[in-house]
Amino acid sequence: MAQAMQRQPISLLSTDGKPHPLQDILVAATLILGAVAFVTGFFENLHLLSSWTGLVGILTGAYGQFISETTRERFALIVGLGAAAVGFYLGMFYGGLFGGWLG
Repeated sequence: MAQAMQRQPISLLSTDGKPHPLQDILVAATLILGAVAFVTGFFENLHLLSSWTGLVGILTGAYGQFISETTRERFALIVGLGAAAVGFYLGMFYGGLFGGWLG
């Protein structure tokens, strides 16, 4: 008996066969923000960019962890969260979120 084939959406992060578009967007955003924060964190004059992107990356990664459904999503979120946190802390060390604009 022939059965109808159903196409499953292909995703590197979805191991349960269901689409998770919100989680995929949060993973991508966290990884991009983490990479930007990590790279710019090593430059003293880019502390505003690294601290703000790190903070937003930490928040998106934390929310992504809260709603993630697969282990692959959680793994990618942890990598992005770690990079965002390092960039955030380096940005805070070099001048912080406002960098001398206040006070």
